[in-house]
Amino acid sequence: MPSAPAGQSLYRAEAMSLLFRAEDEPASSQAERARQVVAEAMLPAEIRSVSGAAPIPGRIVTGTVGAVRVTELTSCPPGEAVRTPRMIRRHDPEHYRLDVVVHGNAVIEQDGRAARVGAGDLTVVDSSRPARWAHASTPQVVTASFPRAMLSLRQDEVAELTAVRIPGTEGAGALVSALARQLPKQVDTYSAAEGARLGAALIDLVAATLAGRIGTGSRLAPEPRQQVLLRSIHAFIEQRLADQRLTPATIAAAHHISVRYLHKLFETQDTTVAAWVRRRRLERCHRDLLDPALQGRPVSAIAARWGLTNPRHFSRAFRSVYGVPPGEYRLTYNGSTPR
Repeated sequence: MPSAPAGQSLYRAEAMSLLFRAEDEPASSQAERARQVVAEAMLPAEIRSVSGAAPIPGRIVTGTVGAVRVTELTSCPPGEAVRTPRMIRRHDPEHYRLDVVVHGNAVIEQDGRAARVGAGDLTVVDSSRPARWAHASTPQVVTASFPRAMLSLRQDEVAELTAVRIPGTEGAGALVSALARQLPKQVDTYSAAEGARLGAALIDLVAATLAGRIGTGSRLAPEPRQQVLLRSIHAFIEQRLADQRLTPATIAAAHHISVRYLHKLFETQDTTVAAWVRRRRLERCHRDLLDPALQGRPVSAIAARWGLTNPRHFSRAFRSVYGVPPGEYRLTYNGSTPR
């Protein structure tokens, strides 16, 4: 892989883009389109009404900062979203999702707990287990999703704190809340290097906040260099998914380590380097297949856009994760003609 041109970073921030605005959608398709966008930008969930009218958000925008996907949802009427076991079996990105309420209030449930969060408050949800989000007021919420493996706490430790209200007015929680709420407004102004650092900083702050609440500060990043290196590698992969030359060798070379050591690092993630790259590429293809702006682009072109140039291999890999071939998936969930 060639090195970045002078003055440029290996990383970049992906500008915030408008995925959904209710006023731009025909009334007949608003609810279905909102469901698709929520699944793409946040997590697949059943959107349910509590008042008879579909709880359709007014606006959804999203972007990326390093390995963190940032989404802002505004002006949503009363309703709830439920992530079911069936959805998890169908597709689980193995992410943590940080929810920060900007305005309004909400109840977030997981693992038998219910967090009642108000303006500034935050909580964490694990994508691998059922969850429920409900709100009675008109909220504005910022979510930040990132691979679970990037958080320097054990999964069983984080499981103690899912759907637990963390005040956004004191301690480390205030820092997380302030940074998360500012990200949607500032993503477009970050330089490439700043974006990568801010994404890593947010994940580190979330880890510190959670560790402080379970008294495990001393257990944060037991091998600091390895944790920092893994976060850097994950962010590097995120920003190079479209590059067909993204291989274990190029990843190792960019981080001045051997391929053998790179594979050893990923042993702690219960996956391989190649499997991680393939999964993230499939998730990007999945997102693009649901994008109405890309309806005219052939499935093979979408796959090639993310470094998957063999249509047969791509179709087989996509089907193994999502249950159906990519063309059929697009037709079923986006109403497009498969190509």
